[in-house]
Amino acid sequence: MKFSELLEMLRKMASGMTSANTEDLAINFRMTDVSAPDIDNDDQKREPGIFYISIKNGSAEIMPYRYNDTDCTISMKQDNFIKLINGKLDAVAAFTFGKLKVDGSIDLALKFANIIKNAK
Repeated sequence: MKFSELLEMLRKMASGMTSANTEDLAINFRMTDVSAPDIDNDDQKREPGIFYISIKNGSAEIMPYRYNDTDCTISMKQDNFIKLINGKLDAVAAFTFGKLKVDGSIDLALKFANIIKNAK
């Protein structure tokens, strides 16, 4: 799957990921196996496969940039990320087995995992 297709798929899912009961959350994601994304911007040149998901006031924004004021950065391979958002990979198991790395707040990364789980 192209990187731009992944972001478009996430944008379509975004309405299910949002909730009025969700606190504001901003998380960077880095797809570690994306070396040449099909999106041309300075952040992708510096850090291929980076994007952020920001949930604020009950709506989500997904952009192919590094968000500078995030709660954490989650790094993983793109195929594992797709499994995670499709419910085929548990976030805790992925973290335990090294398929998912968190830099920053693990608690907020888990909250995000719960948002994804509840979006199904």
